[in-house]
Amino acid sequence: MTSAQPVPSRAALDWIERLIAFDTTSRLSNLALIDAIADYLAQHGIASERIFDATRTKANLYATIGPKDRPGIVLSGHTDVVPVDGQPWSSDPFRVVERGGRLFGRGTADMKSFIAICLAMLPEMLARPLSVPLHFAFSYDEEVGCFGVHGIVDYVKHSGMMPRLAIIGEPTEMQVVTAHKSVCACNTVVRGLEAHSSATHQGVNAVQVAGELIAEMNRLQREYQKPEHCDHRFTPPHTTITVGQVHGGTARNILARECLLEWDVRSVKPEHDLAIFDAVQKFAEEQLLPDMRKVHAGTGIETKMVARVPGFLPVGVNPAETLALRLAGQNQTHAVAYGTEAGIFHEAGIPAVVCGPGNIREAHKPDEYIELSEVAAGEAFMQRLIDFCRDDGSLSFLQDAV
Repeated sequence: MTSAQPVPSRAALDWIERLIAFDTTSRLSNLALIDAIADYLAQHGIASERIFDATRTKANLYATIGPKDRPGIVLSGHTDVVPVDGQPWSSDPFRVVERGGRLFGRGTADMKSFIAICLAMLPEMLARPLSVPLHFAFSYDEEVGCFGVHGIVDYVKHSGMMPRLAIIGEPTEMQVVTAHKSVCACNTVVRGLEAHSSATHQGVNAVQVAGELIAEMNRLQREYQKPEHCDHRFTPPHTTITVGQVHGGTARNILARECLLEWDVRSVKPEHDLAIFDAVQKFAEEQLLPDMRKVHAGTGIETKMVARVPGFLPVGVNPAETLALRLAGQNQTHAVAYGTEAGIFHEAGIPAVVCGPGNIREAHKPDEYIELSEVAAGEAFMQRLIDFCRDDGSLSFLQDAV
């Protein structure tokens, strides 16, 4: 006889449904969601801080549950989601649908279910005093470059009370992740010279020049796949260079005046980011620009780094890892290829770990979903964390783990 699958609480399911209903695609404001969370916290007597972006159309939320005179544990989650445009969803992506033990909706896996679990378990956090405080840190614009979380880090730095550690609840199927690649997002603009396609000698085709840049990126990719550049903790074990979008040209019989390449580098070693960025620029300056400017001096190639998410590669003892393994009942850690906010917390001096419900394979896809059993597992982990934070010996455990 098989044991019954764990069942998530009604409160967690209600919060998942409520959070998914907010369309917080990164290009849109997240303030309605942030306001709803702040109002809920206020109803339970918890003050929260909104940390706005420059436009004041987006905000992070930071709140402390428990004593404010000692450092605690950050529960970090991002509120934005990726677009659904052009994806063949079988149901409304902003309305949770339950089918076959799964909850479908944009953000169910990545990563509103983690935030929902935090909010659903707030009454339990308040039921008895915590010896170690818990800090909610809910950010904006993670999906487009981890921009929002920097405001949270700056806020806690200036608060005079740096947290002891951070748990980033990205979907890991509750496995403990202690390393991930960096992400370097770049835009390259090629400026050519328009001419009739029958007179190629009179113009510079920006699209074809961009094609030569892509070919060079492919060559660099093969170079970085060599064994000496690899780290087999990751899958794939090498640094990757990916051109995600190409925009350029007017018509097939016109040499393109301009072409934009949107590309990224996901590195297994910190030095790879700038090395590849510099190599692409050097190739453009030495191999492409001279011939372009023989035709027209006003041509050019400009590459900008538009976002950089640092890799998460801690060395030595990591108290966040020690605690997460204990709470998860595991003895093995993992590495992932995708980026998270963990590297930013780590660089700020806050030990971090990535551990949350859901599977990253379902993120960003049409019909994104999370298993009900994963929600229940996330709640069980959170309950163990709450019990730990109530234990008077928890402070000694954290100090000994450093």
